[in-house]
Amino acid sequence: MDTKKDIISFIPQRSPMVMITEIKMVDDRSIVTSFNIDKENIFCSGGRFREPGLIENIAQTAAARVGYICEREKKTVPLGFIGAIKKLIIHHVPAAGDEIVTSVTIEHEVMNATIISGKIRCRGELLAECEMNIFLQEEKGNRKDSSNE
Repeated sequence: MDTKKDIISFIPQRSPMVMITEIKMVDDRSIVTSFNIDKENIFCSGGRFREPGLIENIAQTAAARVGYICEREKKTVPLGFIGAIKKLIIHHVPAAGDEIVTSVTIEHEVMNATIISGKIRCRGELLAECEMNIFLQEEKGNRKDSSNE
């Protein structure tokens, strides 16, 4: 599968909010993506890719993992929502024109809640890191109907 071409099928965001260029690696517990920062990106200011863009990049990387797995398993891709961001450290912001590489690892999964750790690097240098609590929206068809019990 050409993950560069198909990235839109893995995440709900559309241009100009897409903050992933390519999936480099994905498995059941982690994902690595890259993003080429265009100077016209909505999160660029003063020639730099700003903090909200870094956070969105981590969230989209986590979403791409779920989307990739759902597509592989021929399931509907659920919507995800950030419930909390913890231990956020922004060491540096990258410049327009840079390529960032983001890794997300699943720390815990319980029902529709997932805690991830995310790290962004540029040329090997750690730019940002955090934990996120992400909640997946349950499909109506998969919910148990309590009126039938």
